[in-house]
This record gives sequence, structure tokens and C-alpha cells, in this order.
Amino acid sequence: MVRGNNFTSSLATAKVVATTTHSQQFSKYKLTINWFEMPLIVKDYTWTQTETIVYINVPLKGVKVGKVDIFSTDEYLKVHFPPFLFEAFLSEPIDDDKSTAKIGNGVAVFTLQKKEERLWEHLVINNNDKDKSREIRERALLKAQAKLAAESKAKATKTQEERKYALETMMKLEEEGRAKIQKMKDDECEKATAQLEAWKLKQRQIAEEEAQLKLQSQRIKVDKQSKSEKIHVPRTSDQCKVKHDQKNSVQSISKKKQVDLPAPRSTGNIQIKFTPRVFPTALRESRVPEEEEWLQKQAEARRAINVNLAELKDLTEEERNPDWLKEKGDKLFATGNYLAAINAYSLAIKLNRKIPAMYSNRAACHLKLRNLHKAIEDSSWALDLLTPPVAGNAGARTRAHVRRGTAFCELELYTEGLQDYQAALTIDPQNETLQADTHKIRQIIQGSAPCPE
Repeated sequence: MVRGNNFTSSLATAKVVATTTHSQQFSKYKLTINWFEMPLIVKDYTWTQTETIVYINVPLKGVKVGKVDIFSTDEYLKVHFPPFLFEAFLSEPIDDDKSTAKIGNGVAVFTLQKKEERLWEHLVINNNDKDKSREIRERALLKAQAKLAAESKAKATKTQEERKYALETMMKLEEEGRAKIQKMKDDECEKATAQLEAWKLKQRQIAEEEAQLKLQSQRIKVDKQSKSEKIHVPRTSDQCKVKHDQKNSVQSISKKKQVDLPAPRSTGNIQIKFTPRVFPTALRESRVPEEEEWLQKQAEARRAINVNLAELKDLTEEERNPDWLKEKGDKLFATGNYLAAINAYSLAIKLNRKIPAMYSNRAACHLKLRNLHKAIEDSSWALDLLTPPVAGNAGARTRAHVRRGTAFCELELYTEGLQDYQAALTIDPQNETLQADTHKIRQIIQGSAPCPE
């Protein structure tokens, strides 16, 4: 954390930053001791302890913060701020990962976490033995280098595993996409094949019917010719019978042809009605389950009510409505009566604990009254209820993130506040106010801007 001219860092972090070049610096430092001017050893430090923590105060002698170099392990602590040097060969081991250093106001304050809970008799060991001191220094350097190598290896392994997982996931998605496309092709091929077979069958049926009609007409023609070649004159009854048979055959042929002809298409208008949507965005099949889950939660929230509360005995039917209480709380907030607004929102929450707007609005009231931890708690409740994230609750999620981020920043927890502001900016990337606030918080963390009072 950076605040004004104060600087706070983890000893482990400071150690890792310095380890990569520490071997060269350390050898160069030894040459300086042997061949050039000796550093000024700082002895006017002070220290106190509890059973679990050791506090060491080292004066910086007017040296700037940027020129202070800190190196530590579980048994060795060094603070180098030319031309001064502070070394501590600790009498008991510490947990350097949990230890911290704070530099500012001309002093470096170290908070060292003990590995064993007990009081130390001495802070440092008797370092009159130069060989033993050199051995401790070299051992500390080797430990730092080994730890850095292990962290680098673990980071490389993690990066490789993440890349491998990403590659496998991408290959799996591509394989699923190819399988889906192939299935669509197969379905279309089967459909086209079925349509072709049906068309062929229909053509064969039409051809058979036409052949039967042609054969029947030929038979009728042959019968007429054979009857006309006879010598005797046919009787009137026979002629009538032949004509009647011919008439029936012609009618049956024309009737069969009429049955085969398709009916003409009728003209008209087709009315299209679209399904009404609650959300302003277009419908996507991938988002349908999330939207339905959100709508179901909203419906359950409106139906859920606890009728066994003692407060309901003296309330009217209108005052038992959470929506009415929300409107009342909003009006009280607008007039600056934040305590009364909190009471209204709290009663509404007791009636129905599944409405996220109640928690978010109560968080805004707590912000106004500087109840920062309660504001963080209510904003977190609101974000838990605003799931799944859909377009219909984007504005509510943005407000909840901003209110929780503001509470974190007021508590000087700028890193957590920046995370909430970045989440809000992801939801509403065009909001210029959010962009400016996020940039300001980032500058405070980096130390390029003063903290707000």
C-alpha cells in the first residue's frame, strides 16, 4: 500500500525483488568493504517483542525511501541505505513470508513473525565470529536463490499447465464443433435422400397410371374397329351398351386425371407475432437458461413473505408490502433522512430477503452514515442475489460494485476497491465517471497520487 510518503511491503516480496541481482550486489558490496570505504554500521536501533511478534525500528538517517535495500531470510535481516548498513543475525528463526516492513517518516519499522511462540532472550546472536557471520550471509543468499528458483519453476509449471489446459479445451471445442457440423450434414443428406426417394416413387406411380390409361384407350379403339368390321348391323341395345361403356371409361379417366392435379394455391397475408421480452437485448439461445433463472428468482422474491414477524401486528396492509417500503425508503434517502431509510429497507428485508435492491439501497445509506463495514456487507448480499448476470440486472450490479468499492477505498483498502471498480467498468465500459475513478484509485495504489482525506 502506498500512502503519501509511507511505504509498506512484504519482506518476502522485497527479498524476491532483490534476489536476482543480490549475488552480484553482495560480491560488489564485499569489494567495497575490502577496498573502499567501510559502511557505517547502524547501532542505534530499538526493538520490542511479544510472544509471537518482534518489532524493530531502524532510523534511516535522512536517506530517501527509494535508496533503501531490504534483504531477509528466516535467520538474517539486512537493511542497506548507503552509506549506512544495518545487519541482524537473529537469535531465533522467523517466518519471513508473514513478516512485513514499513518505511516512512525517516524510520524503517519491521514486524517479524516468530516461528515459535515464546519470548527471546536476545534479538541477535554474538557476531564477533566473522567466519560464522559470513557463513550465515552465504546461507541466507543460497536460501533466497533456491526459493526464487522454486517459485520461478512453479510459475513456469503453472503457466505450462494453463497453456496445456487452454489448448486441450480449444481442441475439445473444435472437435465438438466439427462433430456438430458433421451431424448437420448427415441429417441434411438423409433428408435430401428421403425427399429424392419419395419423388422417384411418385414419378413411378404417375408413369404406371399413364400406362394403364394408354392401354385402356387402345383396347377401346380395337374393340370399335372389330365391331365395325362385322357384317351384321348391331342392335340398338348393343350400341347403347357400347356407348354407355365408352362414356363410363372416359368419365373414369377424366376423374382420375382431375384427382391427380394439385389444387391452386390461395393468396393471403400471414400475421407474425413476436414473443414479448422482459430484457432489452435480443434473444440468444445460450442465454435463455440464465434469463429464465433470473425471472424465476424475481417471481419467487415477490411471492416470498414472512408473515410470522411480530412487527407485522401493528402494520397496515400497505405497510406490509416490500415495494411500498422501498419507495418510502427511497423518498427518505432523497431528503437526507438516512436512518429512517435504513429502517424502511430493513423492514422490507425482513419481509422478503430475496430482493437485491433493498440491500443495495441500504448499503448506500450506510455509506452516507460512514458505516463502511455494513455497506460492504449489504453490497455483497446484493451481488449474491443478482445472479445470474443478465442484461436486466446490469445497472443494479454496477451500482452494487461501486458502493462496495467506495466503502473499501474509504477504509483505505484500495486494492479491493479497485477490483470492484474494474468489475463495474467491465459491465459499463463507456461510463466516463467510472473510468476516472478507476484511474484515480490505480494512481493511489501506485503512489503517484495523494490519498483522499
